[in-house]
Amino acid sequence: MLESSLTLPSGQKLKNRIAKAAMTEGLSDAENRATVRLETLYRRWGAGGAGLLISGNIMVDRRYLERPGNVVFDGPQSDDQIARLRAWTGAAREGGANIWAQLSHAGRQTPKIINAEPVAPSAVPIDLPGGQFAPPRALAVHEIEDIVARFANAASIAKQAGFTGVQVHSAHGYLVSEFLNPRANTRDDEWGGSLENRARLLLRIVEAVRAQVGSGFTVSVKLNSSDFQKGGFAPGESIQVARWLEGAGVDLIEVSGGSYEQPAMMDMDGMEARYEEEKRESTRAREAYFLVYAEEMRAAVKTPLMVTGGFRTRAGMEAALASGACDVIGMARPLCVDPNIPAKLLTGAADTAPSYEKSLRVGPGVLGPASSVDMLRALNGFANMAFFYRNLFRLADGKEAKETMALLPAFIGHQRHERKAARALKRA
Repeated sequence: MLESSLTLPSGQKLKNRIAKAAMTEGLSDAENRATVRLETLYRRWGAGGAGLLISGNIMVDRRYLERPGNVVFDGPQSDDQIARLRAWTGAAREGGANIWAQLSHAGRQTPKIINAEPVAPSAVPIDLPGGQFAPPRALAVHEIEDIVARFANAASIAKQAGFTGVQVHSAHGYLVSEFLNPRANTRDDEWGGSLENRARLLLRIVEAVRAQVGSGFTVSVKLNSSDFQKGGFAPGESIQVARWLEGAGVDLIEVSGGSYEQPAMMDMDGMEARYEEEKRESTRAREAYFLVYAEEMRAAVKTPLMVTGGFRTRAGMEAALASGACDVIGMARPLCVDPNIPAKLLTGAADTAPSYEKSLRVGPGVLGPASSVDMLRALNGFANMAFFYRNLFRLADGKEAKETMALLPAFIGHQRHERKAARALKRA
């Protein structure tokens, strides 16, 4: 089934059921424009066999980035920027893949090195140590309306630039997801309170985007199945939002979960265990993180579903498709090391996509007397992310990825890179 094509409600045809899921690239120039490095990277991924490539965060407002190297679609685009974007999408499509632009606003997850006053539905700070994120201020109503317009404008730019679809990012604790989360959204106006009010921003964005791009262009949504926080956005609410999205004519929903506070999209063990023990065991048995939630959503909607996170074996992917729980298999991290792994799985040259996640070992006391298991676990997670970031950069530079890497130096090197990029951004 992996090799079978899929025609979406928009009429767009995916040549197979494997998608390169969104991963933040950090490859823009200091003015947040597309670069040759993006072109090189996506040419390699496009040649790697996947039927769909979804970009990393493309931001709709340059004031609120997810990281310094994000590409930004805000305001009118110069002829030079459109040419850069068409070179990027053209390279991605050379092998027959579709490419979608993931449109996003970081909200309160805007790093302090980008903006010392992020915005959010309400003035609720992120519950994380380290001071990486400043306390947010609550958005005014006119600013919320402006955000809707920004997503629609960004979708129009994406279509002009040669993307074959867009994905509205409403997961992982970014702004649209924050509006859905009652822990982050404590508003008492039409944008908060009931689920209908909390979902208003997402549905208004989808409506505005569709009005801009027309019926023949793919509009998808990345939606949290759960925030994995007590009192947060819950699975039952996610299913209801999926019903509303189906009614709004969305062409595909990618089922995900978590946020920076509870990064379930990175590591389900220990996250779902706190609140969803039974589902965690079911999910673990079937390889993919969010498959059990996709099954529940499938019972409620007919919209094509995509599941990303944890898939490593062809057998597990085939079983997920055969069950009807999802229609598209998302893969991410393995493609940072082997961009050709989709083709290998599709042709039978490989039965398994290697897991490159490593374990960082830091001795007691290295982080000071306040170090704890949670701190070490967080450091391990960030160091693993740095491993994939560094390899993504290598692919973008035309080099081969490294299967092994000293994680602590990779982590330190990546942090230095981000600070340097942030300084260049401010100068620009």
